[in-house]
Amino acid sequence: MATAMTARPPRRIAIIGCGAIGGAVLELLRNDAAVRVSQIVVPNVHDAALAATCARLAPGATLRSSLDLAAEARPDLVVECAGHGAVMEHVVPALRAGIPAVVASIGSLHDASALGALGDAATQGGAQVQLVSGAIGGIDALAAAKIGGLASVEYIGRKPPMGWRDTPAESVCDLAALTEPTVIFQGTARDAARLYPKNANVAATVSIAGLGFDETRATLIADPGVTRNVHRIVATGAFGRLDLTLENEPLAANPKTSALTVYSIVRAIHNATGAIAI
Repeated sequence: MATAMTARPPRRIAIIGCGAIGGAVLELLRNDAAVRVSQIVVPNVHDAALAATCARLAPGATLRSSLDLAAEARPDLVVECAGHGAVMEHVVPALRAGIPAVVASIGSLHDASALGALGDAATQGGAQVQLVSGAIGGIDALAAAKIGGLASVEYIGRKPPMGWRDTPAESVCDLAALTEPTVIFQGTARDAARLYPKNANVAATVSIAGLGFDETRATLIADPGVTRNVHRIVATGAFGRLDLTLENEPLAANPKTSALTVYSIVRAIHNATGAIAI
């Protein structure tokens, strides 16, 4: 005899940040019956415009300056969309309290102490932190290839010149005057993530999945010939050779970020809260 399926109650989600990325994530979750955004953490809860945006995107969510981890408000999952500082300020305490987390600002983990603190907090709380693949694909293949032995990994990031505004690239060249592709950085992934924190999350993701920050080579390019954010991974090892290129549309609200980053965060939420993950 068939047994009626019991619907799972919606999982309570706390979103850290309501900027370009956090707002886009909230927009995609608005009609998702499997999750309920119960808290939104932002630095300035008294910003009327921000409060209005949050109320529109997540009716019923509480706007807070820090996570409420008390039993009656405790979220089932914490999702970081706020930038590097939020990882230590909000994610680490949540993990210590046993709450799993999704982290988007992977570039912050170029600092070995930050990566160690995240791991220690997760171990202490018996929780897991999921680092999203963000704007790049093939991370599953790269991490699997690492098990067999990787020989080399290189990341090449190519964006329109204005995608590099307000970064050290402005001291390398006149971004507005470029007429041909120009290398603005070449070195280790650790330095790329440190110098270009709002642009190099992919370099950090590739590093953690593969050979590490100091053994992963990174090249960043300002290219007036492209209109998309272009990410490429080239890796070799016992598995063979991987050469993957993604041409991503930039996020409308922030051209430094690929729209795929937002979709990746939402996918991570579904994997963390759903009955089946892929």
